[in-house]
Parts: sequence; structure tokens; C-alpha cells
Amino acid sequence: MDERPHIHIELVSDPIYLSGARELVGSVARRLGFDDLQCSKIALAVDEALCNIIRHGYDRAADRPIWISVWPAGRDESGRPSGIRLVIEDEARQVEPNALKGRELDDVRPGGLGVHIIREVMDDVVYAKRKDKGMRLSMVKHAPRRDGPGRTCSVTLGRDGEGSA
Repeated sequence: MDERPHIHIELVSDPIYLSGARELVGSVARRLGFDDLQCSKIALAVDEALCNIIRHGYDRAADRPIWISVWPAGRDESGRPSGIRLVIEDEARQVEPNALKGRELDDVRPGGLGVHIIREVMDDVVYAKRKDKGMRLSMVKHAPRRDGPGRTCSVTLGRDGEGSA
């Protein structure tokens, strides 16, 4: 990544900080043009990624580093951000990126859906090993277009109070 992140935070792998990370990412997504439902989904993807790091990468150790970086993902023709780009890094045990798969959805039981949720919510998801140790998860979610057919509707009220689109 050539560009410096607009937001870069470090937290320890204590689950007590998960809600703060979710709130931060959800708030930034809102400012970048996502609606409430999409903000919640993006925050859920980040939460699942962090939980996976804590549970599987760090074996529940509560004192290990995790870094979250956030950028706008491109700009539309008017210069507004056209999405959000997130990178989550750790120093956890490395695994082969192609081995990171969620369990089969037919296997109905609690847990094991984090990777599936992340891939369903985000538009681009890339797992990679970091150079020396740990893993990197890069994710992008493109904002829905705010203009174009079916995206906007303007209503004009006449003097008699009747509306016309």
C-alpha cells in the first residue's frame, strides 16, 4: 500500500475492545456514505475478523497486537469517497491464505461462519501472510451509487399540496 492510511489504530487482542473497533468502523463507513444496514454489515465483518484473530491466531491471548487501517476506497466523479478500504494486521500464527475457508453452510451449528460472513459482506477480500510474522486481511466495500436510475427520487409539491415526481 503506497498511500498512508487515513486512520490507523493499534489495539490489544482483548475482546473488551471489539465494540470500540466496531463503532469506529461503523461510524467511518457512515461518513463515507453507507446506510445503517451497510454500516452494520461492515462492522460485523470487522468484528468477525478480529474474533478470528483473537480466537484462532492468538489462542485467546488478550495482550497481543492488532492493527486496523482505514481509507476511503476511491472517489466517484464528484470527488466523494466511493467505498471503504480496511486492512487488519496481526502477529499471530501464519496460515496458508487459501486454507482460510468457512465451514459448509449445510452444517448447522454455532460458530465457524466468520470467513463466510466476511466474504459475503465485503466486495473484495484478500488474506495474506505478512513478511516476518502474522497475517494481513485486506477488505473493500464499494458504496452503492447515489445517483442514476432507481437510486434517487425527487418530489415537488405544488401549491395545492399534490406531489409530482
